[in-house]
Parts: sequence; C-alpha cells; structure tokens
Amino acid sequence: MADGVSIPQRGKGFLRTVIVAGALILSGCQSVVPRGPRPIAPPPARPVPVQQPRVEPGIPTDVARHRVALLVPLSGPNAGVGQSLANATQMALLETKNERIRITTYDTNGGAAAAAQRALADGNRLILGPLLADDVRAVAPIARRAGVPVISFSNDSTAAGNGAYVMGYAPGQSIERVVQYAKGQGVSDFAGLVPNGTYGERASTAFLRAVEGAGGQVRTLQTYDRSAGSLTAAISRMAQNAPYQGVLIADGGAGASVAVPLIRRNGGAGAHILGTELWNSESSIASRPALAGAWFASVSDGLYRQYAAKYRARFGTGPYRLSSLGYDAVLLTVRIARDWPMGSAFPEERLRDHGGFAGIDGAFRFGRDDVAERALEVKEIHSGTSVVVSPAPSGFGDR
Repeated sequence: MADGVSIPQRGKGFLRTVIVAGALILSGCQSVVPRGPRPIAPPPARPVPVQQPRVEPGIPTDVARHRVALLVPLSGPNAGVGQSLANATQMALLETKNERIRITTYDTNGGAAAAAQRALADGNRLILGPLLADDVRAVAPIARRAGVPVISFSNDSTAAGNGAYVMGYAPGQSIERVVQYAKGQGVSDFAGLVPNGTYGERASTAFLRAVEGAGGQVRTLQTYDRSAGSLTAAISRMAQNAPYQGVLIADGGAGASVAVPLIRRNGGAGAHILGTELWNSESSIASRPALAGAWFASVSDGLYRQYAAKYRARFGTGPYRLSSLGYDAVLLTVRIARDWPMGSAFPEERLRDHGGFAGIDGAFRFGRDDVAERALEVKEIHSGTSVVVSPAPSGFGDR
C-alpha cells in the first residue's frame, strides 16, 4: 500500500504525522486481510439412510399365537353354511378366551387348492375344513407336502387319509347305532329302502354290515330314484319278501314320510321305521305324522340347543346344524394347543388320542381310518317331538 503514495518533504513534525497515519492505515489493512491460507470449510454431513421396514407378503408374522386356517365357502351356493361355520369358530375362540390361536378364514369358492396354497404361504400350521369331499381331496396333497394336517367338515369317509381327517357325521355310524338298538328291541329281520346315488350306495353297504354285525338278517334291499312311481315300485318289490320287522329308509324326512304309508299297505304294517343321521338336520322331522314311532341315531342335541341360542343372540339368525363342527374343531385345537410349542409344527399324533375329545356334539375320536368316531344317541319320534330312548355314551371308556 505504501508504494503507491508520494510523500513531500515538509519537516520532521509533518513527517512524524505521516508516519503515524501510515502505521494506522497499515494496521487497518492488517485487520481486514487475513494472514496465511484461507481455512477450508468441512464437507457437508452425509444424510443417514433411513431403515425401511421389510414388507413381506401375506399376514404379518405372529410369534405369540398359533396360526390356523379355516377353509370354507364364503361365496357361491354354499356360502350360508360356510359363513355359519366361520361364525361358530369365532364364537368358540371368544368363549374359550383363548389368546394362543389365530384363525384366518379363506374362501374356497374360487378353488379350494388355491385357498390352501394361500393359507400355507401365510404360515398356517393347521387347516380346519374344507366342507366338500372333492375340496378335501384337492387340498390334502398340498397340505401334506407342507406337513400341515387337514381336519375337514366332510362326512365322506373316502376323503380321509393322506393327512386329511373327516370330522362330519358319517352315515354308516348312525345306521350301525340304530340297527344295534333295533336288534336290542327284538328286531331280527330287516328290509332296506335306499335312493340311488353315492349316499345310497354307502348307506346300503353300512346297512348290510350293521345287520350282519348285530346278528340279524336283511330280507330285502331295494333302491329307487326320484322319478314318479320309482318309490312305489321299490316298495312293491319289498312286499314280496314280507314280513319284516324293521325297515331302514336312508332318505330325508320328506321322502321317508311319503314312503311309510306305502310300506304300511304293502306288507310292513307293524314294521319299525329306522332313519339315518339326515333326520337330525331337519327341524321339522318330528312334525311329520307318518314318522311317529320311528327311530334314528344321531349326535346329541342337548348342548347344541344352548349353542344355537347363543349363536342367534350374537349373529341375529339361527346356525346351520353343521356349524357345530366348526365350534368343536376349535375346542379340539385349543385342547391340543396346551402342548403345542409356539412356532413348531402341529402335533398331528395328538389327533389320535384314544380318549377322544368332547364337544357340542358329544364325544368323538379319530380312528385308524382318520374318520371321527362318534358317541351317538337313539331318538324316537313321538307326539310331535323326538325323545331320547338310548342316550349317547359320555365317552369311549364305557363302550
């Protein structure tokens, strides 16, 4: 800065003044211009990456509860039954106050196999359902490969096996029970009247075996279809082998009430009428006058009536009779869950506990054929109602 200023010679005072002024100027310059290199600013801080939550398909992992799938039709022609089963499982969980089981419902109307695959992908370790035998056959191999048992609501014993268990009311058991009761009442000679079709074929086989096992004799076994005159013709053929003391009608209440007057006029005036488990699902069965005095075997209705009342109070409508299977399936699961370690496979071997299980429909257990064996009672239709004439055993120790 000094090199750019011309200073004239005007004496020592003036020179001193100039020197002082220059020093002040230099001092001011030193305060504005920093000495040495300019400091480098630190680089901006890098943003800390935010850990994004991992999104997995299906239901979030639940480490506090066992995951159980319910496969039922929630749409389509069987939606009413399926929804009733779903409601029943919800009731069972609430009433048992169980917090170790989580049930997720899957609609089988779009395909039972696809529903099973979704259930397995979600991590379910047990499958309750499906309802129909064909759906059980579709689901069983898929679940078996995953090591997951299937407790179905079907009554078709041929669908059992390969990891699938049949919990429905098998017609053969009700036929055997009512035949044994009839034999104990002195009936030795039997006749059978069964419709054509799968149910009739199975009922025929069960009837022949039951009568043989009871020490009786089947004098005639006739089949019919739904065409006009077929039932009348079958009963006319039965008359050729009269007299017989008891006749099994393996049909619903409507068909049976039509058949009985024809039987009475064609050689079976004093014959005892025997029905199947189909009758127990008809609330109006006892109001059919033609069936007065008839016997049929079924699961007990004692606890079911209480269940139906609570169901109606909760959901505003009555349950389907089969819905008790859903309730009892949950009771079974809750009992086994006491010894089911969290995060492990369902202990399938426990399904074959010899002592069986208790439920709304009474005692039941799975045998070697993986079909639920049930403790059944025998009822007689009398005065517009049905009365128990042979109670169901309370368990399997007294059988």
